[in-house]
Amino acid sequence: MTKFNIVFTIFFVTIWMGCNSDKSKVSPENENTNCAEKVTDTLKKHLKPFKSELPTIGLLMYHGVLQSEVIATSDVFTKPSEDGKQLFNVITIAETESPITTEEGIRILPDYTFENCPKLTALFVPSAYDMYAQVNNEKIINFIKVKNKETEFTVSNCAGAQLIGKSGIADGHKIVTWIGGGKQLQKEYPNLKVQNDSLVTFVADGKFSSSNGNLASYISALSLLEKMTSSKHRKFIESYLYLERLKNWN
Repeated sequence: MTKFNIVFTIFFVTIWMGCNSDKSKVSPENENTNCAEKVTDTLKKHLKPFKSELPTIGLLMYHGVLQSEVIATSDVFTKPSEDGKQLFNVITIAETESPITTEEGIRILPDYTFENCPKLTALFVPSAYDMYAQVNNEKIINFIKVKNKETEFTVSNCAGAQLIGKSGIADGHKIVTWIGGGKQLQKEYPNLKVQNDSLVTFVADGKFSSSNGNLASYISALSLLEKMTSSKHRKFIESYLYLERLKNWN
């Protein structure tokens, strides 16, 4: 018998025993049904229902997007309150319903399109390593412009600042981009107040905020979370994420 067959046999027997244990309490005709229900319940408990009364956080998506900048925001805003309550709707939005392929090769199915996106409280604009296609996509730029009229907050991470610059929505406001990209950003969009990215990791100016991106996206997400909730809740989420362990990593 091969190693694969041995592993498969052990796995099969384990599952069979788990589904057929304590038969004295479960009638034979309900055994398979109960096992299937347990699997279904496990899958369903991870679903976050859209609740219209809650603030909605929108994550803009497009091909080549950097995963960390999407994950950071969702990681922060999908966590519950200390008493287990859902505080936000967190949704992904793309131009079409087709799956988005990230820079890292992971495929993500958007929740909404530009056409059916619900009203947003905050819009997060992430980046890609090559922003040419996005900056020259009028549908993306128009979506940012339209949504900015209804959002209370608009956030960019890394080169997402280029989309903010192209849209013109933050003219006259402070903004920061990826480390090394500030001079070019200022040249292309002179109406922005581009901060020194070698010194500034995160900046907020009115409804707009921005970061260097990548893992610094957690800073922009946590900063907005605190503004929308409280410093106490931010500290709770930071502990939830084990950020202190990361800060002390050596």
